[in-house]
Amino acid sequence: MSGDPLDDFFTGIPSRTHGSSRKLAKVVRSAYPIGVPALIMKSSTDRYGDAAGYSFHLGTPDVNLRRIASWLITNAGSSQEVLLGLIPRLWKRHGREDVALAALLLANIDHTKLGSNPWEILANNIGRKEPAEALLLVIEELFRAGREMPDLNILVKWCTGKSILGHLAIMVLHANSIRGEVVDPNLIELIEGVKVPEGDSLLGRIKARLVTT
Repeated sequence: MSGDPLDDFFTGIPSRTHGSSRKLAKVVRSAYPIGVPALIMKSSTDRYGDAAGYSFHLGTPDVNLRRIASWLITNAGSSQEVLLGLIPRLWKRHGREDVALAALLLANIDHTKLGSNPWEILANNIGRKEPAEALLLVIEELFRAGREMPDLNILVKWCTGKSILGHLAIMVLHANSIRGEVVDPNLIELIEGVKVPEGDSLLGRIKARLVTT
């Protein structure tokens, strides 16, 4: 025993588990509460239940989620296809921790070797409605890992596609503008045409800022 409950948990996981995205999804769900005080878990569950758009919220700290992601990536080795299969499983289950872990994996797996595009994977997995926090969390993680902006063709496709993809485009452009980048003038008119929730919504405020900057 190492004295670290999360390390001890990982030590007991058979190596063959890393060959199955289904098994890994079960393992990480069991790992989320490890070392998290019960009162924190209870508080988080109360505050971030169905109203926030997540299926659960256990209060797992960011440092633990990063350790789980590191364990997954390290043990996947050069065969990260299983992690590509894990991302949609996590997103579909849609716990707060699942979304954060999916973001970490999406940002840090080797897309060059896998021949994959993290932005397209994100767009293909989001549902008809998503918490703005969830989208921003993934976008910020992708930028933090040094991922480039989606190209113009992808952004145009999002703005002219399903509403949720338009919302994703707004969030991406917002996050990029905070980094000091200027919004492509070709997108301004398209952004204006994206429907967002009425009233003083976060998306509405972000959209207004983008089109008037």
